[in-house]
Parts: sequence; C-alpha cells; structure tokens
Amino acid sequence: MESVALVAPVTALEFAGDVLLAGTGPEVAAFLLSGGAAGRRRALREATVRGLRAEPGGRVAAFGGGWLAVLAVRRGGPGGGAPRLEACGGGAARRLGARVWEARWAAGGRLALALGGGTVALYEWRAGGSWLRSARCGGAGALRCAVLAGAGWERLALAAGTAAGTVAVWRAAEAETPRRTLPGHRGAVLALSYAEPRGLLASASEDRSVRLWAVGELGGGGEAVCLLVCYGHGSRVAAVGLRGPRPVSAGEDGACLEWDGGGGVRSVRRGHRGALRALALRPAGGCLATGGSDGGARLWRPRKEAPVEAETLGAPERPRAVLLVGPRRVLALGEAGGLADYEAAAGRWVPLLGPAASCGPRGLLAAAPMPGAAEPLCALGGGDGRLLVFALSAPERPARLRPFEGPVLGLSWAARHGPSLHPAALVVSGPGGTVLWMDVTCSPGQVPVVQLMGRYRLPPCKQRWHTCAAFLPQGGLLLCGDRRGSLLLFPCGGSSSSSDGTDRGTPGSEGTASQSEPSCLLHGEAVPLEDPVSVLFGLHGKTGVTSVTCRGDYIYSTGRDGCYRQLRLRDQQLEVLQKHRPRKGLQWIEELRFTPSGDLLVLGFHADNFVVWSTRSGVNLHCVPCGGGHRSWSYHSSPEADAFAFIKRGDVMLYHSEAEPCEQRVLLASLHGREITCVRHLGAVRAPGCRPVDVFITGSEDTTACVLTLSELTRAAVPLTRLSDHISSVRALALAGTALHNGTQLCSLLFSAGGRAQIECYHLQCVADLGAEGMVSCQVTHVASHRLDEHWDRMKNRHKLVKMDPETRYMSLSVVCGTNSEQLPMPCTFLVAACSDGSVRLFVLLEAAQKLLLVAESFHHQRCVLKVEAFLHMQAEERNHLLCSAATDGSVAFWDITSTITDARDALQHSEGEMQPLALGTPLLTVVAHSCGVNSLHIQELPKGQFLVASGSDDGSIHVCLLEVTRGGDEAEPGTCLHILERVARPCTHAAHVTGIRVLRPDLVLSASVDQRLTLWRLSWDGLEELSTTFFYVPDLAELDCWEVVEAGGERCWYCVLCGQGLELLRCAALDTHCKLQSQGVLSSKGV
Repeated sequence: MESVALVAPVTALEFAGDVLLAGTGPEVAAFLLSGGAAGRRRALREATVRGLRAEPGGRVAAFGGGWLAVLAVRRGGPGGGAPRLEACGGGAARRLGARVWEARWAAGGRLALALGGGTVALYEWRAGGSWLRSARCGGAGALRCAVLAGAGWERLALAAGTAAGTVAVWRAAEAETPRRTLPGHRGAVLALSYAEPRGLLASASEDRSVRLWAVGELGGGGEAVCLLVCYGHGSRVAAVGLRGPRPVSAGEDGACLEWDGGGGVRSVRRGHRGALRALALRPAGGCLATGGSDGGARLWRPRKEAPVEAETLGAPERPRAVLLVGPRRVLALGEAGGLADYEAAAGRWVPLLGPAASCGPRGLLAAAPMPGAAEPLCALGGGDGRLLVFALSAPERPARLRPFEGPVLGLSWAARHGPSLHPAALVVSGPGGTVLWMDVTCSPGQVPVVQLMGRYRLPPCKQRWHTCAAFLPQGGLLLCGDRRGSLLLFPCGGSSSSSDGTDRGTPGSEGTASQSEPSCLLHGEAVPLEDPVSVLFGLHGKTGVTSVTCRGDYIYSTGRDGCYRQLRLRDQQLEVLQKHRPRKGLQWIEELRFTPSGDLLVLGFHADNFVVWSTRSGVNLHCVPCGGGHRSWSYHSSPEADAFAFIKRGDVMLYHSEAEPCEQRVLLASLHGREITCVRHLGAVRAPGCRPVDVFITGSEDTTACVLTLSELTRAAVPLTRLSDHISSVRALALAGTALHNGTQLCSLLFSAGGRAQIECYHLQCVADLGAEGMVSCQVTHVASHRLDEHWDRMKNRHKLVKMDPETRYMSLSVVCGTNSEQLPMPCTFLVAACSDGSVRLFVLLEAAQKLLLVAESFHHQRCVLKVEAFLHMQAEERNHLLCSAATDGSVAFWDITSTITDARDALQHSEGEMQPLALGTPLLTVVAHSCGVNSLHIQELPKGQFLVASGSDDGSIHVCLLEVTRGGDEAEPGTCLHILERVARPCTHAAHVTGIRVLRPDLVLSASVDQRLTLWRLSWDGLEELSTTFFYVPDLAELDCWEVVEAGGERCWYCVLCGQGLELLRCAALDTHCKLQSQGVLSSKGV
C-alpha cells in the first residue's frame, strides 16, 4: 500500500531565498514566491516534519520526531516550473534515536542538534551519518521547544522552553547546569525565537502570552531583562518570530499578531479556518508565512504602516442620506430635502438642489450609471409622493412626476443585462404595495424622458415596499426583493405605455407643483396592475432583502438575516438551491460582488463595522467602524480605489483606500478548521483525454461539510464548495443514487448528520471542466432538512409522550437501497440513523415535496448506537430490507425492516404532513461481538443469500461473521430467518481503537486504527492472517472509505481514503490470495 495524496496540518515553514518551504505531515512542499506550481517530496518516515532549517547554499534540514533528512532545493528548468526537492547524503531519512527539537547549520556544513532529554550534539549527516560531539544539559526538567545560537562548539548555546514555564539557557561546552533561567510564564513555553544581532529572545507560551527578553549573547552570562509582556491571543501561542525589535506570533485562535514596542497589537492577520501551527518571517521584503491545522499555508505581504481612517466631510445641513457616485464624489440629501455634491479638489460642498426645488423632507436618493455617458442618472423620491429624475450634470433640468398620492417608500435602479443602449430602469414603490417600473432615457442637455412600463402589486404585509430589483436574462422577468424579506417575480415583457407630459417637466424655478408635475396615476390605467407569478414569502426573514443579482444561470439574493441564497428559475418559478452563511457574526449582508479573478466579495456589517469579506481568502479586505448599517451609507469600488461614505454623529464620513495588490496569497487551500470526522468517495470524473479526478465529501467538527477533489498528480486537495447549514459538528455522511453521465458528470443525493439531532439533504452535481485538466465545478441544491426539536414542535398530542432530547447526536447514517416504489405518487428514499440517545431511527426523503420525515424508531439498544448499515437480500423477486446496528456494549443487532418500510409507505399515502413514528420492532438476532463499543462496521454480500459482517472495536479487536438469510418455513406466517454460519474474532489486532474496516473481497479485510496502522488481512475461518501493515500519516483516525478501480492495463486495485487530523489517499495493489471461506457448519441464531 502506498500513499498517493495527503492533506495534513502545516507544522513547519521556512524561507529559502525566493522559495517558501512548508512541512505538511512527512512531506515538504516548495513554493516559488513569484507564483506557479509547487514541488513536493516525502522527507521523513513515520514522523511529521516539525522544523525546517535552510542554509544559504540551498540545502535544508527537515526534522521531526526522531527523524532527520537533508534536502536540496533546485529551481525549475529554463522555462520555469515548480521547484524540485532532492535528497542529499544518501537520500534516506535517518532515525537518530532521540527527538529532534531544533537544528542549526554549523561550520563545514554540519548540523548542530538539540535533542530530547536536553542533549546538544554536532552531527555529520554525510556519508552515512556520525556523531562528532555531544553534551547533556541538565537541571531544567521536561523540554517543549528549543533554539540554538553560536558558531563552533565552544560558542554553541541552547535555549529551551520547559513545561514549567521557564526558559533555560546552556552553553554546550559547559552543559552541566543552565547558565541562565528566565522565569515568568505561567504555562509551558511552546516556541522560542532568537535574533542574534540584536540579542533579543522571544518566547511564546500556552498561557496565551508572548514575552520579549534582552539576553545579549545567548550563551553569555549576566541577567536577562524582560522588555515586553504581550497579551492578545485567545488561545495558546504556537509560534513566534522576531521582525526587528518587534515580536510576531501565531496562536491556536487562528490569529497572527504583530506587536508594537509597547506590548500592544499593531496588526492582526486572520484567514485560516483553524489553529495556526507554524510561522516564518522573510528578512528581505517583509513577507511572512503562516500554516495551520486546516492544512492551509498563506503568504502575507507587508501592510501599510498606518491603517486607513475615515475623514470627516461635514454637511451643508443635517444629512438624511448619502450616495457615492465616484471614489471621492459624494452626494448628500438633507433632512429638509436639499441635495449637495462634495467637491474633493476644493474640499467643500456645492448645492445642487435646494429644499424648495427638490422633493421635500423624508426623501429617498438613488443613482444609476447613464448608458453611453459619464454622468449618472439620479432619482429623488419625496414623502409627499413627488419624484425627480435628472442627470447629475444637469440637476436644473429634472423630470418631475407625482406617481403616488402618498409617500415614495422604495426607490432603486434595476440592473439590466444586455447591450448598454437599453434605457435605465427605475423601480418605485408607494402606498398600498404598488410598484412602478419606468424606463428613463436622457440626452445631453435635455430633460430625461420617463416612460411607464409596468405596474405591480406586492403581497399584503406590514412593511409593503420593495428594497431592490433586477431584470432576469431569462424570459423577460423582473425580480424584486421587499422589506418583508420576500422575493417576488413579475412579468415585464408585454406592457408599454407612455406617461404624457413627463417630457414637459420644468425646472423648479418655473411654475408651481400642481401646474408642472403631471401624475402618472392619471395615465396608469392603460398599464394593467399585475400580481407576481412566483413568490418566496419571507425567504430572508422579517428584516428584508437587500440585493438581488444574476450570475450566469443563477440568481443570488442577500438579506439582513446574515445569509445569501442561490436560486434558479424553472418554469417561471423561483427555486432555492442553497443557503450560505459566509461568516460567523455577519448579521447583515448587503450585496455580493463577483471579481474577474473568480473571488466572491460579501458586503455587509459585522457588529458595528462595515466589512468587505473575501470568500476565497476568508479575510476582511476592508473593515470600517461606522456604527452599523441602520444609518445611511454607500460603497463604491473601482480598479483605482475603494470608498465608503456614511453618516455618523450628524456628519458625512468618507473612507477611501487606494487599490493595492492582494495582501495574502493562498499557497495551500484550507480544508477544515477542526478534525475531519467522516469522508465519502463520490466518484471520479474526467474530461476527454485527461486523467480522472476523484471527488470526495468530508464532514468536520467545525460544523461544515466540504466537497473537494484530491489529486494524485498534485497530492493536494482543492475545495469545490462548502456546506454550512449545520449548527453543530457533522459526524456522518451517506450517498444515494450516485450516477455518472458520460464520464464527465456525477450526480448524487448527499445526507449529512451530526450534533443537535440535525440531518441535511443535498443534491450534488459535479462536472469536469472540458477546457482545463483537473478542474471540476460543483453545483449544490439543498433538498430538505430535519431536526428532532422542530419535529417535536409539530407533533400532535406531544404532551402524552416523553420529549426527545434535542442534544441527540447522529453517529452514523445508511441509505436503504431499493426502496423507490411505484406505490407512492412521488419517489422516496429511506435513511437509517444511529443515535446517541440509544435509538435507531428510520427516515424517508420525499424529494419532490422537499420533506425529510421521521417514520419509525426503536430504543432496543438502551445505550448509544455507534454504527448502522442497511443491506438488501433478494430472493426470486422478493426484497428483504435488513439492518445491522452496533452499540457501545459491543453488541451487533440484525433487523428486518421490510414490513416497517411497507407500513410507512401506506401511512405516507394517507398523511398530509408529519406522521406519528412507527415502531421499528425488535432485532431478529443479536451477536455480542466485542467487549466494548463498535467503532467500525461493514457488510459484504456473497452468493446464496449470505453476507460477511466485519466489525472493529474500541478494544482493538476485529470480529467477522458469516450471516445467512433464509425464509421461514411456516407458510401461515412466513418470515425472515437469520443464522450465523461461521465467525472469527481476533483480539488486539491494533494497539488502539479500530475506527475503520472494509471487506474488500471474501478473503480480504482491511482495517485501520487510531494507532496509525492500516493492515490488510487474509480471512479464513481458521483465523485472520496479517498480509501487510502500512503506517499512515493521519492522527486520530475517524473513518475510512474504500473503492475498487480497474486501471488502464486491466489491473484491479483498491483505493482507500482516511480522515482524522487530515486526509490521506492510499493505493492498494491487487493480491492473489486463495479464498478459504468454506462454511464448516451452522451456528444457531438462538444461541448467539
């Protein structure tokens, strides 16, 4: 078995010239700082790279555990390409016998090493390796980290952080006792960094602090002085470095902090999805790199010395609304109705319209770019129903209208797809839920011409006005979002009527309002009042929809509920595909912007700050303290600069930031911030003439599931999409109806379940990109969800029942195969869940109705059920649906759920909503397979109604039994009979929990354990014979998945993916083993 791809925490970083080296698991990856492909090489055996130390000659020492390897960094060829890593000194990693805490290049190309137990040694790594000198440093206790300094053995000094919270300093030539001890930390010292030219030592501790010491020469005498004590991390500090006199630290709270000279936080860098493990500073250029437990690595460019702050522009009168029409051009609408323009060059406000010439108090302001002109179009709506439309270059020539007798409640310009020659579309809403669509055309120097195109009616609600609108490119439809949080779709293809007199609007200095302002209501009867053809009522809650936009074939809506939704149009009906919550704590999302580089920017409010959030890098590109979004504000983005105007304390404020290169570059994509608890192989897609690309789904304790590709070529993972609907950890995944179309498209139903008794169901569609090798796109549609607490709230007569525990966790899922039936008017899929409250529950998915219902349950086990597996027995044309469940007491139970499924189908035909759960019955057979919890379970079908059932336990044992399924002999009451024909058990097959097991063939079993061993067994009823054992690099193994592949030469092999603190893909070649599974007798089910 060989490892072909690995995603592991980044535990070491080092700059080597223009190359960044990253240690991830046993591998070292090399990245050019200028960009391009990365090179990888496995450096260590059975150990994680904990440190990298480069020398100017291009060699780098990689060490971790008791292993050491020396690599040479080679640049790409003349045409560029990825850097290469080659082994030096014989090519093999060497096991030194003691843990390596630190390495330093010494004179003559030798290595000075700090080893476990406080030993300092000089090591010659060439020619097989030899120890030149060593000394034992005593008197400090258990070490947790170390740093070396000095040239030559006489000057070589060691500083080590201890578990007691002190830093001890020795000189190698006088190593009996420490020369100095630096106390102060209240927890173990986890990282050290020494700047020899300045004589500064930085220490980081699990007490969440960073300390800076003035020590002079590290091995010298004298007293060290603590210069700084820095607190600011929310968790343990894992790495520390020195940039000049200032420390830089990386913590397990996911933050990289740069400190100032007074111990305060100078700058904060966030972006990783989990804890930070590694940090490296580049002396030249000011770059730094971070690596985390999420498997991600990022390169950060230097920041500005001072952050951009908003400037106060003042206001001619108390402002009501602000609007940006350029990076430094701000319009302000006063409370009395006056409109003013801010001239940035002169630094003053210029009145455009006085209160008498505008629409009066309680006004609304909106602007849209004018097609074919540089100046935008502006619209002013008043509290008395008046409406002004004018070009910003000619505010003295507005079109004046009075569309409503009451106030103008909503005013916006609708985005239009297609040529820019189309007129601008203005959408206005007023009393009674009436919405008007008007086309506006304007020639230079002329009064704008307004044409009424459509009249629409919003559904009755308390806050009945629109907040945003956009035209859909499909079918001539207008999509509106309203203040109630609903999305409404209106037809807009056939109506057209001119509102007479709109071209007769005169400047405010001429005539009176009654003489010069025609009413659209007088001419609107020719335009019918239309109702929406599709309504998604309250989609974004009661706080309102903030924007709608189109991108390709999809529609995106945002709201003040902190979510954005992806929709599509089908038969003139809106269909929600997926709900996204891009960031925790983002309560208000105002708008989405798609960049040319493929990034999605989320504009919204986090607490009282306006933020522009990058979904690709996971960081705030802008963060402006503005007091919150309830005040008027406006954002403008251009290639030259970004600007944000807002009202605060009665003044207009302007935040202006010049465009800069992106501060960070993602070298390795982040996967999950916490442990990966489950994984499933979806399948492989391939473009014609390209290698197949495997697609996986992972679930994690960070409450997300991720669809990703894992490539043997790059040995790296590429996340395709993240599913963030869960409110607690994702512990189980199941797939149903997986189908491959033309080799390029995978479709499947995905079930995910976990904490807080929550199950989510999605439809996945993964398509290979025909234009780029290895690229895959993924479209996710949310189908249904279920939570026990919500199910309880909908139950009838629930006061007569024992309340379900809402903290129940789903531990395992299994799809019941072959349950689609023509008896129901719609297709259904049955799903079985193992629950922590001791129950086995049966659910049904009605995909067409988008419902997931609980139909049956049983509390037979009376303790936490860890695993379930459904399997199908076919006899003639009769189907028997069987179920296997395993609990924490080591018992494995077998159920016949055929009649339960039939009863559930009959009940669904007569029920309109929730149905009372049926009884699942009792097991037909129970086998005590283990002495404690069953952590892994797999069933393999054999001919003649027989099944192999393999299980692994917390006690490290493996149990395999041969199950026979037959029909009962009683013709009056025929039933299913189960018999154990053979069984074999082997205790202590692993040194820890067996958390993964698979029957590959009738004579081959594969098991994996937390002891990081993957073992292949030959199965016979005489016992389990070990064929091979492979060390894998994923700690805390949670689950494995296996599948068989027929390769190009016709050779059959198995692939295995393992998850835990990382993700690893392994390949197992076919073995020619002889099947020894002849049954030797029948073990009665009654005696088991």
